[in-house]
Amino acid sequence: MAIHEILSSFPFIAITRGVEPHEAEAVGAAICSGGFRVIENPLNSPDPCRSIEIMGRVLASRALIGAGTVTTVDQGGHGQKAGGSLIISPHCDPAIIRATKEAGLISIPGVATPTEAMTALAAGADALKLFPAEIITAQAVGAFRVVLPPETVLLVVGGITPNNWQPYLQKGASGFAVGSSLYAPGRSIGDITARAAAFVRAWQVHTG
Repeated sequence: MAIHEILSSFPFIAITRGVEPHEAEAVGAAICSGGFRVIENPLNSPDPCRSIEIMGRVLASRALIGAGTVTTVDQGGHGQKAGGSLIISPHCDPAIIRATKEAGLISIPGVATPTEAMTALAAGADALKLFPAEIITAQAVGAFRVVLPPETVLLVVGGITPNNWQPYLQKGASGFAVGSSLYAPGRSIGDITARAAAFVRAWQVHTG
């Protein structure tokens, strides 16, 4: 299934930076219970491939699990071997994108300029991660949307909360990735569940 189809009913990706393998199953289940269908486990987390493997195994019918903060082709290979379905990078590296697509996985590289965006699409990216959102305004998203192919999936990443994504959506964002406003190391399962539910409520208010 294409990434835009996966995100069509709820356009938010969960980022579990810092999650440890012993809590991966419970954290993943809490996030999925709130409606998230895509989870990114960054490779600068403790034993990240083990967490990817655990989440992928126990949540296979509920969510896509992938590797994030992938900065080399080799790292992408590690994410694939762990069972990841998508490879997400903070930057645009055509070699990583091509290797990801050759492996049959979903590629989501990070971009911050139209040049990077066009380069990523030419290499085969499935979606573009507009990062960091702290310096990419809603108006900038609108400018990207004007020049990129209309079917381009634009995901805004960085500092997203239940209360600040709406202007980006109005300007043409396709979805968002959510980090510390959802999961942070040491946060209780109850807290994570409540935070996931807050994003669901915000989306329900928007969709009516």
